Amino acid sequence: MDSFLQLLQGFENAVTWVNLLYCFLGVAAGMLVGIMPGLGPAAGTAILLSITFGMDSIPSIILLAGIFYGAMYGGTITSVLINLPGEAASVITCLDGHQMAKQGRAGTALGIAALGSFIGGTVAIIGLSLIGPPLAQFALRFGPPEFFSLMLFALMTLVTLMGKSLLKGIISATTGLLLSLIGIDPMTGTIRFTFNQIHLMNGFDFVVVVMGLFGISEILLSIENMSQQNTIPEIKGLFPKRKEWKPSLAAILRGTGIGFFLGLIPGANAVIASLISYSTEKKLAKDPSRFGKGAIEGVAGPETANNAFSGAALIPLFTLGLPTSPTVAVLMGAFIMHGLTPGPHLFQSNPDFVWTVIASMFLGNLMLLIMNLPLAGIWAKVALIPYKVLFPLILIISCVGAYSINNSLWDIGVMIVFGIIGYVMKKMEFPLAPMILTFILGKSIESNLIRSLKISESGFLIFFQRPLSAILLGITLAMLVFGTIGFVKNKRNLLADDVEN
Repeated sequence: MDSFLQLLQGFENAVTWVNLLYCFLGVAAGMLVGIMPGLGPAAGTAILLSITFGMDSIPSIILLAGIFYGAMYGGTITSVLINLPGEAASVITCLDGHQMAKQGRAGTALGIAALGSFIGGTVAIIGLSLIGPPLAQFALRFGPPEFFSLMLFALMTLVTLMGKSLLKGIISATTGLLLSLIGIDPMTGTIRFTFNQIHLMNGFDFVVVVMGLFGISEILLSIENMSQQNTIPEIKGLFPKRKEWKPSLAAILRGTGIGFFLGLIPGANAVIASLISYSTEKKLAKDPSRFGKGAIEGVAGPETANNAFSGAALIPLFTLGLPTSPTVAVLMGAFIMHGLTPGPHLFQSNPDFVWTVIASMFLGNLMLLIMNLPLAGIWAKVALIPYKVLFPLILIISCVGAYSINNSLWDIGVMIVFGIIGYVMKKMEFPLAPMILTFILGKSIESNLIRSLKISESGFLIFFQRPLSAILLGITLAMLVFGTIGFVKNKRNLLADDVEN
């Protein structure tokens, strides 16, 4: 009941004209980010993060969260209409969505995608409202040892983000950890790894790093591919046929469950949610041969799953302080930038902030539903803006944003350097997600380790003497063992195939 009353109070705060304006701007910017090929929610949120630097915390997070879940809607439009996924999670939608557009059913594909996205996103936000407070209350039992073990567990789940090569993933993750150590030791005040550079006394600014790794690198990659289609099919008939409603709603319900569950798991992402949802619908279909040829379930399920994932991914952030994906890591950086500490104390120390942001997500999903159905054709035309016009504009915004953080040209240089690093890493197939997640978790891991050892009378045994910590470490160890066994087996199978060939 307390949560319900606090949510009502959150709605009262969220419907003020200032918060409504920033909610609208956030979801509209998210739509644009999702539509523009190559950017994606992580890059878009990183680029626009600096704009919120001088703003109050509530409108800032409302704006950035709107970009996060709004991008999932935007990527659908170009995937269906011009077979051009604006962000990675919408790649699956191209398979059947664009085929429906070729058959003159673009409106139906967009309509069911918007409806599924709204349902998936809304259910996930309801889940955040219901699960968040009790989970945060439970997490209040955590001390430094439990948080250290939880961080190790989160790092172990990075295996799912390692990409094709485990070695490259480990190198990326280790680089992020090393970058987090630059600056002043938070426990002793010792200056380390600064190489006598005064600009490095406080380490690398998180905002500048993510703007470079995600924003600038994506611009450099996208410039390589200038090909664009310039025709948009006619949009008519936004709703499915009568016989299509039942399978579509079933796909939406399954997609909601899949996306919500995966959103709670550190290391998962919206692409995995979309892919699993699509595979599930194909396996359950009476005629799997329809998929790839315009099956409406192939649009409804994945689109619902990626939006349910976006809402659910905020639950570990709000309650445990765990970023479960690169975009959520950027949001966590925004929390810290505005003096907020995501985790179990957030619901107690800043209830107005929490419930206002949650209420704004309900309103944002409703705005997106209204913006998607009648205006899809107009939004799609954004993707046809020539890159030679679009990318210089984004680059200028990024440079101004990086400079405004500390009024320093150093930050612009750091952003460009990390942009080049990100570009090279992507070209060489080094995953960026492990690097950015370990970069943001590094200081927390270090401080909780040192604090645990200071309160311990038995050294490292404290992590095994406390039940919650021991359970988390046991799960982490099991994941490490089984993951290593699976990796070795895969390597042996590949070597065996090479020998046979």
